Amino acid sequence: MVFLQLSRPSLLNLASVLKTGRLYPPFSLSSIADCVPAALSREVADELNHLIATGTRPEDIAYTLRLLAAERDKSQTIRDRVDLVWTGEEVVGNTSRDTLVVVRELFSTAKKNILISSFAIDQGEKARRLFGILGQRMDSNPGLQVQMFLNVQRPHHSLTPESILLREFADTFRKNIWSGQRLPQVFYYPRSLAVGTKSKASLHAKCVVVDDERVLITSANFTEAAHERNIEVGVLLADPSAAQSMRAQFEILVANKILHRLPGV
Repeated sequence: MVFLQLSRPSLLNLASVLKTGRLYPPFSLSSIADCVPAALSREVADELNHLIATGTRPEDIAYTLRLLAAERDKSQTIRDRVDLVWTGEEVVGNTSRDTLVVVRELFSTAKKNILISSFAIDQGEKARRLFGILGQRMDSNPGLQVQMFLNVQRPHHSLTPESILLREFADTFRKNIWSGQRLPQVFYYPRSLAVGTKSKASLHAKCVVVDDERVLITSANFTEAAHERNIEVGVLLADPSAAQSMRAQFEILVANKILHRLPGV
């Protein structure tokens, strides 16, 4: 249908002149010249005359055109809420946003709460560069709550008791990962510490939820390599429903004791 090729302003303009009676059948190229692009005027005139011939009233055509314009507006709004987020080689015409830039923006604009989930995480100076801005935000804003869901890994072939591995990770987190005065709540997946391969699993999800309004879902871990050098892809959704659903998913796992609070943090 030729109407699908018309822009939103053209659809609304055509609907208006049809509804008010300023445009009436039979439709000619000259009568619709001010309503639609010249390249489409012949097809539009033919389609309008065809609809009238089948018994469709001009006001009904106008109503349909307004519906198409509203749907076009809704689709654009949805597209405006989605950003492609990318780490890696840049190409000509690329419209994506940089992972590191997006994460820093999310951290620096958070007001109420942040949820972070990552399989791998850097230590030392690399970790401080990634999380320094968030630590500063927590220290300056006592109302900002941060939850981190991290994979605590059992070393290969290690039989070290789980309690010791957790204590070591908590020490590492406080000394070599987090630089702020206030500590976030940290959670882990007990199955990542299981001995043997049959029951072992990982917390592999990578995402950030901010203020229950925005959510970044990404392949990138919280490491310098993933944010600056690897090829990683994600989407940033300015969608409160999606953000709240993501947070609820983690909260359900905590409530059902599938994910546990890390002692010592």
